[in-house]
Amino acid sequence: MPLLTIRLPQGATLDDAVRKLGLAESEVDTAYGLIPLDPDQGLHALRVTDAAAQRMSESESGATVFADPRIEPAKDGESPA
Repeated sequence: MPLLTIRLPQGATLDDAVRKLGLAESEVDTAYGLIPLDPDQGLHALRVTDAAAQRMSESESGATVFADPRIEPAKDGESPA
């Protein structure tokens, strides 16, 4: 799932972010939640579906879309690339 960053007021919740972005709850990884990246600046991150990320990248929502690739440990016998 892609990550979005968005600026929200201090004390904002995941529900606040979903409402501001106009997303459905099913488009958001609620288990990941709303992560404060820089609370003093109001910068937060949340994970969304590919379709929601596409819409946000084409909108004027103020959200920035980032990839969130899965990172897995190297298997035995493999050297890190």
